[in-house]
This record gives sequence, C-alpha cells and structure tokens, in this order.
Amino acid sequence: MGILEGLVAPLLLLNLLISSVYGRFVVEKSSISVISPEDLRSKHDSAIGNFGIPDYGGSMIGSVFYPENGSTGCHSFDDNNPFKSNSSHPRILLLDRGECYFALKVWNGEQAKFAAVLVADNIDEPLITMDSPKENIDLEGYIEKIRIPSALVDQSFGESLKKALQKGEEVVIKLDWTESMPHPDERVEYELWTNSNDECGIRCDEQMNFIKNFKGNAQILEKGGYTQFIPHYITWYCPEAFILSKQCKSQCINYGRYCAPDPEQDFGEGYEGKDVVVENLRQLCVHRVANESNRSWVWWDFVTDFHIRCSMNEKKYSKECAEEVVKSLDLPIEKIKKCMGDPEADLENQVLKTEQELQVGRGSRGDVTILPTLVINNVQYRGKLERVSVLKAICAGFKETTDPSICLNGGLETNECLERNGGCWLDSRSNISACKDTFRGRVCECPVVNGVQYRGDGYTSCEGTPFPESALTGCHCPRGFHGDGHKCEDINECKEHLACQCDGCTCRNTWGGYDCKCKRDHLYIMEQDTCIGKAAHFSENTSKFGWFLTFLVLAGVVGAGIAGYIFYKYRFRSYMDSEIMAIMSQYMPLDNEHNEVQPLRQGSSKQE
Repeated sequence: MGILEGLVAPLLLLNLLISSVYGRFVVEKSSISVISPEDLRSKHDSAIGNFGIPDYGGSMIGSVFYPENGSTGCHSFDDNNPFKSNSSHPRILLLDRGECYFALKVWNGEQAKFAAVLVADNIDEPLITMDSPKENIDLEGYIEKIRIPSALVDQSFGESLKKALQKGEEVVIKLDWTESMPHPDERVEYELWTNSNDECGIRCDEQMNFIKNFKGNAQILEKGGYTQFIPHYITWYCPEAFILSKQCKSQCINYGRYCAPDPEQDFGEGYEGKDVVVENLRQLCVHRVANESNRSWVWWDFVTDFHIRCSMNEKKYSKECAEEVVKSLDLPIEKIKKCMGDPEADLENQVLKTEQELQVGRGSRGDVTILPTLVINNVQYRGKLERVSVLKAICAGFKETTDPSICLNGGLETNECLERNGGCWLDSRSNISACKDTFRGRVCECPVVNGVQYRGDGYTSCEGTPFPESALTGCHCPRGFHGDGHKCEDINECKEHLACQCDGCTCRNTWGGYDCKCKRDHLYIMEQDTCIGKAAHFSENTSKFGWFLTFLVLAGVVGAGIAGYIFYKYRFRSYMDSEIMAIMSQYMPLDNEHNEVQPLRQGSSKQE
C-alpha cells in the first residue's frame, strides 16, 4: 500500500462511520391514554422497549405507581415495598431515567410484581428505543428473564403523571399496542435477517433456538397461505483500495464485494468470513429455488438440519456437507448452484447485491444494521425473540377476524366465548353460538353451520335453517350427525373416540364437530392428529450482534496510513489483526456502551 492510499484510508473510515452512526433507525411506538384523573385525559406516544414481551395486538389498563425513594429503579424493591393499593387494576410502575441500564429497571419492576414499566425521560428529546446491554454486563442473566412490557415516555408526560401521583390522585392509564403492528389484510409478510454462522456464542445459540422452535408454526402459516416469509442475510463490502489485503481475501467473495466477519474472530485459524458469506448465499438460494416449486417452507428444514449436520461451531462445516443437506430435502442442487454463481468471479452477485440494497430502510421500516432483526408487515419487531412472543406479533398483523386458528392456541387464545358466551347470541338447544374468539378478542357474528348462513345482529338473534333440503336428499344426515336423514342427532366424536386420540390431546364436542386442544402451548394438527411444538419458553434475548467488516479492515489501516509505507511493511499484518479484534468487541451498531455516541444514533440507547 502506498502513502497516498494510507492517507485516503482515514477519510474512508470517517465517511463509513458517519453513515453508519446516522443510519435510519426507526423508533417503534405504542400509545398511552390517560383515563383518570379527568383533567389529565390525553393520548401520548411511547417507545417500545427492545426486551421483554410487548403485547402486540393487545392493550392493558392499569394504575400507575411512582416510588418516593429509589425512583430510578436501579436497586431491587423490598418485599414490603411502598406500592400497596386497593386498586383492582394491574399495577404499572413509573421510573425515572438515569444511573443504570433500562433493562435492569424493568427487571426490578417485574420482581416487584408490576405488570409493566414506564421510564420517564430526564431530558427534552425525541423518543429513543430502550435497548439491552451486552450480555457481559448482564452477570445475573436478568435480561433473558424479562417477560413484562416496557416503554419510554417523554419528559413532559412523565412529569405530569408524577405531579398527579404526588397530589394523591389515582392515575389510571391504558397501554395500547393494537396499532403498533400494521394489520391491513388477510396475509402477513415477515422477514428474518439472520446469519449462517453459529460460532458467535450465546447470541447464535439463541437465534438457532428460535428458528428450531418456531419452525413448526412458520411452516403451518406458510403452507396455509396465511403468511409470506423471506429470509435475509447482512453482508458488507471491502473498499477497493484494500481488496488485495489478506483480510479482505479471507473475509470476502467476488473480489471484496460481499464480506462477513471471521467466525472465530481469529484470522489465524478455523473458518473464514468468506465461508460464512458462501453459506449465507446458499441458504438464500435454497429459499429462492424452493419457492419456485411452492415449497418455500423448506428453508426452515434446511437451516435446522444444517445446524445439526454442518455446524461451524462443531467444526463440521464443508461445502460437501451443506450439499448433502440440500439433497436430503429433495432440492434441485444444480439450480441452487446456478443461483449462487461463481464466488471467485470479479462480478456482481445479483442475489447478494439485492440483499445489500434491502438493508436500507424504506417507508416505515428503518435500516437493518443488527442481527437478528425480525420485520413484520414492514415494521421492525421489538422484544424477546422467542416462539410465543413472535407468533403473537405475527397474529397481530392479520386484519381483524381473519387470523388463522393457529393464533387461537395456547397462550394466544382469548377464550372470551367461554364466559357467558361472550355476551353473544346462543341457541342453547343446539349449542350453536354467534361468539367467535379472535386474536384481539371475541366478535359476535352469526355462524355458518353445515353450509347454512345464520343471519341477525349476532348479539340478540340469529336465524337460519339448521338442515337445508339438500342435506336431507337421499336420507343422509350432514357430516358430524347421524340419523335417518329426516331426524339427525349430533355425533359426540369425543365420547365415541372418533377424534383427538393423540398423546396429550383433550377433546371438546361441538354442534356438528369437535375441538381438539393440546397440553400447555403445543399446537394441534388435525390432518395428522398430533401435537407439535415445545412448551418451554426459551429465552431468545435480542441482544444485538452486528459485525461491521468495513471497520474491521479500515481500523488497522488508519494507524498504518499515519506511519506510512515503512510501518505498513513491517508491522501492518499483526497490528491490523489485533485492532480488528478490538474494534469488533467494542463497536456494535446500535449496541454501543459509550454515552458520547448515543446523541448521534437517533433512536437507541441502553445505558443511562
């Protein structure tokens, strides 16, 4: 490298640093309405915290409490905490920003039995996203245990709540996430920005746990046409001046156009970044080729099988191993190879070029700069990356009353029809009801029974002919009934052992049919009469692990350029390797611990 290139390098680094810091990060919001006292009635935005479980599609009415002592919530509250109340509402804790991490405040609130936590900003600024600190800060492992929702509110709103509470007034608010997830139609489109590398420690393990645990739900949704899923992979590029460097050659394909960090963060051993890029490309092509034959859900099988059979972490990865997984899933390997192209060619790869373009945020979605990132209906998901939480967020993306049955299983089911029939019309003789559970709650709609549409308001009346003439022709009863065709009675499939015979199933008879449920939050699949899924809630901590290769290459070059050609000749290689490792461990996009950087990031903050 010449001295001129050494002088240009710092300018390239500065330019890329500025563009990354000022990346378009969108703050995802929920709304808060003050119900009482009356003089405070108003509606405000709040920024959804990036940990815990936001109640996408739902809402919560609760009484607000503000501690007289320890208002920052940085220390655990005693068992005899000063939050006792006769209120019948859930309790919502209001805390001040400052002194410790946001996640620790929320954890202490959850330990004190609060249903949600609000953090009031201490400066007048636009809302920012409360993010998680790195796991090495979380020595007690509390981040992954957080289950309650949280949000940041602006300074003026927080002050108005505190003043009312200090006057002894009961403050009741409604936290509302019903519009936090767009739900325009009957299909949800979502994407997961992920990575084939499984050697990055706990974060990779959590990501793979989510993929394995969510696979069954994802495939049911995809096969039923309810969702459209697309996987994405982040890559970076090597500046042209450094394409021939050892680092770029080992971390990039197609002459520095597409790069990934070294899996072990050690350039001297193990796999290289280009191995990760090639596998990312293969997994993209698996999805594309499978989608052409209407088998897009096979991507979930490939990724989980690849993790078991070809893990980089277990030193089992090779091109041959990955291709064996392709063959085992009956995918056309030649089509996948054609899709991948030649990684050694000095040409653009159209698949990876498209991925780099999609990283840039458009419309309501911000830039994708961290891994993993889940985007649902063009909105970035906030909260814990775990099966039930993500399924709940996806279900919130369906237009009202169009959510599929998978959204009414286990913990997602509203069950409002079980109590007083949800206030809807009911024919007690035939047990025909107008009450229908949906993800957002019950609706009263006159039902369709055996092809007959009952009509009425759904609340006080529904009228229809239970058995149309066509059902009696030839003296046959409709399906689910038995008799001579003139007099038909409901078949109790549960009592006669005609349904729900799988292990763990429970059966409930309905008029003309039956309803099968599984234990815990397992999902019942009627076609196979089986339960799938796992009840355990794995802790998918969404702590961020983006790795910027550009900095990884340029950081060493900045120092090398100052010293000039002689310094580069004798010291560049060892210096670059050590500097790259230091930067990779210290700089994470949107996951930075240095307070002086936060004002530039416009949207994310972890430490007070």
